[in-house]
Order: sequence, then structure tokens, then C-alpha cells
Amino acid sequence: MTLLDSIDEATMRSLLSDKKRDHSSISEEAFRKMLAVERKRTERSGSPFLLLLLDVGRQHNLSRNERILEKIMTTLVSNIRETDVIGWYQDQVVIGILFTGLIGDDRNEILNTILVRVSRSLKNALSLDQFNQLSISFHFFPDEWDHEKPGRPSDETLYPEDSSTINSSRRYVITKRVMDIVGSIIAILSCLPLFVIIALVIKLTSKGPILFRQQRVGQYGKCFSFLKFRSMYVDNNPAEHREYVARLIAGHAEANTSSQSGATVFKLIGDKRITRIGRIIRKTSLDEIPQFINVLRGDMSLVGPRPAIPYEVAAYKTWHRRRVLNVKPGITGLWQVNGRNRIKFDDMVRLDIQYAKLHSPWLDLKIMMRTPAAIVKGAY
Repeated sequence: MTLLDSIDEATMRSLLSDKKRDHSSISEEAFRKMLAVERKRTERSGSPFLLLLLDVGRQHNLSRNERILEKIMTTLVSNIRETDVIGWYQDQVVIGILFTGLIGDDRNEILNTILVRVSRSLKNALSLDQFNQLSISFHFFPDEWDHEKPGRPSDETLYPEDSSTINSSRRYVITKRVMDIVGSIIAILSCLPLFVIIALVIKLTSKGPILFRQQRVGQYGKCFSFLKFRSMYVDNNPAEHREYVARLIAGHAEANTSSQSGATVFKLIGDKRITRIGRIIRKTSLDEIPQFINVLRGDMSLVGPRPAIPYEVAAYKTWHRRRVLNVKPGITGLWQVNGRNRIKFDDMVRLDIQYAKLHSPWLDLKIMMRTPAAIVKGAY
């Protein structure tokens, strides 16, 4: 069958019949590790894979019926290739199969081909009642994000180890959220006089609203309304910034030299969209004070990767996406205290991924303590 590879069904059955492998022994932990490895391979090669999940059902205790589970597993093994991987996505509840080396660009046709093959074989092996208890879902990697249409997030199913790792540390999740709530409330109350002063200055010096609202991409690609003090003229054209960001992400943008500090930065210099007051509050990061409201709402955290604009994420390479998947976006982070715009985009992503791996309340505190010094140095 050309959609999967040049090996036909009969040949696959012949190859697999000699193996008699016990794929049910592949545990949930091992299968999820294989899924993570396959994602990394796809990030390098660009060759997509398909994750099929078969929920064997809970209501009739199918997970406890070893004979039925063995029959399902044996049937599935006879309909996959040696290069595919089968095991428990969720132990004794959800079976997972990784179909790799897919040939063809029509994803719907690939799905239909695999669905027909799997459904037909399971119908022949199980009773009607047993078959009706099964539920099948498909998940392509890389999944297609459409950030021009907010609300369509990434498929979290493809990243089970991220959510399981974070969710397993319940103490950390609670501690981080408490730090976010307490920290944002303290920041909002202490910055209230500044809030009033900045609001008045913005209103008196340029036309438009005090707050700038923009759709940003949060964890797992979910969009939220991002708040800042307005530092630009209204009805501006983002085309130049969009083009520069695309070159920056692709690694083709040259560093610019700031006319004020002389520093070499990877950022658009002399942006005509920015107001005179806007340049001041941007340099001092005062424009970011309203983001504490985002933290209080739960859209952001005090510490984490900077939330990206949808058209930035649209230009991401596959591996870049991990910066918006692993943890919630934040006001400050490793990137901000380690060079900020003075480092290349790929290095920024690596810092975000590093934070996601090492995150802890102590690390958050260290980053927050280093943030004021980074602001004083003046970043562009």
C-alpha cells in the first residue's frame, strides 16, 4: 500500500508472524518516551508521523479482561509494520501506535487508509459488543497550527510527558500559582501610583487607548488577550516587524546597533510606530506593568517564556514550538536575564526549553531577583 510504504499487507503479515513479539509489554512510560524520541526525529528530518490511540473502554472493565486485551493487541500487531511502535499510551486503558515513515501529502487519505485497515481487522477479531466499546483517535505530528485564527491550540495528546511531568509535581504547581497570585497582587498595589502617572502621560501625549491589547500565544498554543501600556501610535502597520521577525526566526536577520546604548541587538531598531513616551517606558520595561493582571488571571506566570505573537509562531520551526508548549508564558525568564535581545532567536528558545526542564520555585526566585538588574542595564 503506497500510502504507508511499498510493503503490502500480505508481506507485513508474513514479516510479523515470524517475530511473535509481545508488544503489550511496552509500558506506558516506555511508549511515551518513544513518542518523545519520534517527535525529536521529526523535528530534525521534517518527516511526519501519526499517533493512533485506541481506548479499550472502562465501563465494561475491558482493561481487566486479559483475553480480550491480548486479542486486540495481537490483531493490531498483525496490521502494522516492524518500523511502527505499539504499546500502552495509558496503562491498560489506551493503546498507542506510532506510524512512521508515512508516504503521501494527503493526510485525510492516510487516515482513511489506516482507519479502514484497523477497523476491519478489529471487527473480524471481536464481537460486535466488544468492538462498539472501542474508541479510535488520530493525531499527526507536526500538528497544523492556525494562529491566524485564535482558539485552535496545539494537540496536547502529542506531548504526554510534558503534562505528566508537570502534573505529577502537584506541590510545584500549587507553589508556583501561589507565588504568581501573591506576587502579582503585591506588584499591582505597589505600582498603582506609577500606573496612574503612566496612564495620564500616555493619554496626554498621543491619541488612542491607555492599554494595548493583543492576541498572544500561551501554553499549548492557546491564545489570550495580552496587556501592555500602549507605546505605539494607533492603526500602525506591523508589516516591517513581521518581516524582520520572520528573518530572525529563520536565522537570516543581522544584528542591529542601538543608537542610544551602542549595544548590538537582534531587534528592529528605529521602529517608527513607537511614540516618544513609548520609547521611554519600553526601555525601562514600565510598559509591562499591566501584565501582572494577566498573571493574576492565570494567562501568564511571573516567570516563563515570553508570550509570542501569532505571526511569530507561524514562522517557527517545529522544534521552536516547545517554548510555548512546556510551560506557561511569563513576564520574565532566563532569556530576559541572560542577554535578552543580544542573543539569537535559537539561543533564546534553548534557554526557554532549559527553564522548562529545570523549573522550580527556587529557580523562579533567582530569576526574579536578577530581573531588576537586567532592566537597569537597558534592553532593546
